[in-house]
Amino acid sequence: MMKLKSLVQQSFSNKMGKIKYFCLIFFLFLNLITLPAKSDPIFEKGKTIFLGEGNCAACHALADAKSSSQIGPNLNQIKPDIMRVINAVTNGIGVMPPYEGLLTLEEIKAVAHYVSISSNQ
Repeated sequence: MMKLKSLVQQSFSNKMGKIKYFCLIFFLFLNLITLPAKSDPIFEKGKTIFLGEGNCAACHALADAKSSSQIGPNLNQIKPDIMRVINAVTNGIGVMPPYEGLLTLEEIKAVAHYVSISSNQ
């Protein structure tokens, strides 16, 4: 009788352990799918500059920025990588003036980060 009681307790204990483990996994999964993703501060800074001080939206179409100007290239179509944007913003290209001296290197990198990511979404 003692052995049977011990087996029942052990079985119950194993099942409770599995239930606790399942609940933990389930809780972690729910957090993973319901918690908002952490924001990217460089992306946000680049977007702010794109829309504001850089005045990029005045000439360039970019869906994430809700800009639709067609003076300069449509960034959604050309999908530039980060180095292409850094080069164009720093040195100018075509009728686009250089922004070196108007924007800091950190600001230029932030805009390039923003454009390269948002144009490829």
